[in-house]
Amino acid sequence: MRDGSSPVSDRSRLPPNDPRQYDDLADEWWRPDGVFAMLHWLARARAALVPPATRPHALLVDLGCGAGLLAPHLAGKGYRHVGVDLTRSALDQAAAHGVTPVNGDATAVPLADGCADVVAAGELLEHVPDWRRAVAEACRLLRPGGLLVLDTLNDTVLSRLVAVEVGERLPTVPRGIHDPRLFVDDRALVAECARHGVDLRVRGVRPELRGTLRWLVRRIRGAGPPAGRAPRIRPTWSTAVLYQGRGVRLG
Repeated sequence: MRDGSSPVSDRSRLPPNDPRQYDDLADEWWRPDGVFAMLHWLARARAALVPPATRPHALLVDLGCGAGLLAPHLAGKGYRHVGVDLTRSALDQAAAHGVTPVNGDATAVPLADGCADVVAAGELLEHVPDWRRAVAEACRLLRPGGLLVLDTLNDTVLSRLVAVEVGERLPTVPRGIHDPRLFVDDRALVAECARHGVDLRVRGVRPELRGTLRWLVRRIRGAGPPAGRAPRIRPTWSTAVLYQGRGVRLG
């Protein structure tokens, strides 16, 4: 695995987007040169959308939290960080990074209405069979004035090409981790959030090109963890592939 190849397991026999892949990949979550490296870059960008807490005991609910990659970037912002995920092996690692773990489905979250000051849904919606139910749950959890932050893949031909046909052939994305039939149209997402009282604004994002190319070259050559800072996620003019959303629950 240190030579730039993907982890070898029974994942190849699983259908696309099968949650069991995350158990097979449990050792990859916190490797800086691992197959989840881009999720670290996205977590940093998502956390940048979250302001410091404005009241004591503020709660941030992290839907699809995985191994808690958002946690280091929230340090000092004043939130209790609760992570919801289906994969117990990931939740065990999240707990080790200060996240309060909740084993649950993002479409039926076992938490109270209006409990959260912030709900984060990073790289989640393109993995759930019914993204509209996940959005309804995210909005339900928010108190009035609460903040929703998310990022996901758009339902476009270009997104399927970049994320699946190209991306899953690079050492930055595990093979079979996506089912492009689940990708989420940005206009439909904005409309669905509005239906649940959240005014969502979206913008396109992408990894910085030069830093990502350097990272890829080192990773493919098996040169060990890339030197210097990790590539950053930058805003871009197009939402056609990857996009962020930020919105406030009204009333």
